[in-house]
Amino acid sequence: MSLSRRDFCKATGALGAMAFGGLATCSKKQPPEPWSGFKYAMCNESMRELSWSRQCQIIAEAGYSGVEIAAFTLVQQDVNELSATKRAALVNDMRSAGIECVGLHWLLAPPPPELHFTTPDAAVREKTAAYVGDLVDFCADLGGRVMIFGSPKQRNSVGISIEEAKKYFTQGLASVADHAQSRDVQILIEPLDRSQTDVINTLAEAKAIIDEINHPAIQTMFDFHNTPNETEPFEVLVKEYYPHIKHVHVQEMDGKHLGQGDAVNQYVKTFQVLKDMRYDKWISLEVFDFKPGGVAIAEESMVILQQIEAKLI
Repeated sequence: MSLSRRDFCKATGALGAMAFGGLATCSKKQPPEPWSGFKYAMCNESMRELSWSRQCQIIAEAGYSGVEIAAFTLVQQDVNELSATKRAALVNDMRSAGIECVGLHWLLAPPPPELHFTTPDAAVREKTAAYVGDLVDFCADLGGRVMIFGSPKQRNSVGISIEEAKKYFTQGLASVADHAQSRDVQILIEPLDRSQTDVINTLAEAKAIIDEINHPAIQTMFDFHNTPNETEPFEVLVKEYYPHIKHVHVQEMDGKHLGQGDAVNQYVKTFQVLKDMRYDKWISLEVFDFKPGGVAIAEESMVILQQIEAKLI
């Protein structure tokens, strides 16, 4: 009895088809999952004087779907003062506005004071790493999945060699990696230029630490503003380090909100790379000039993000 091609495929399955090399076409290649587009978030510290619920409303009304939180804006002492009930209230305000928590940044900015991740003082390092663990729990409790480790003043070399500071930085991250993974949180090393810190100024330096720790919970991110010490264009950097880039910060190169400079043209190639790579994580607006106010910062920046997208193919 002869079998039709369809019957043969049913009878032998994929394994049999592989055995008959020429018949491997029995199983069709599945199309990739559809790309849902960019996800935009906004960092909250430009609106810290407003109530949390109002911050969430402003972000949502401007068209963002996530908020990135600077924990120090919500506390008097540290995140441990925020009980489970208070954390649930924060989540409820986000849900009511129609946004979600992306994660945390400015991890070690006070309060609490006197934290330092790379000091030669072992007791301070231990205390600081413990607080990073507390932040992991806070992040996860709010639904966040990334923690952006910038905090330049809390990772400077403070009188020791840069290599020694990097060693302490690596040890500290390694000590919290398992806990972060247990809460489904990734800690992302943020390269910062030398005007901010002398420890980890490029993506290459960040990747060296990632490789040394070799743990899925420790990765990196890309921030346009923090690239003065890089030697390659934005889009080249994103392509090269894409496997480890789990988050993106965007603003004008001088730290102002989008629309105050030429980001609408400068960033198009990078956004095109992200689109081509089907980037499905967050792009967060982080600015350093708060004078225009949260509403203007949010709305005017979203216009530019939409204009950048309109230039993509």
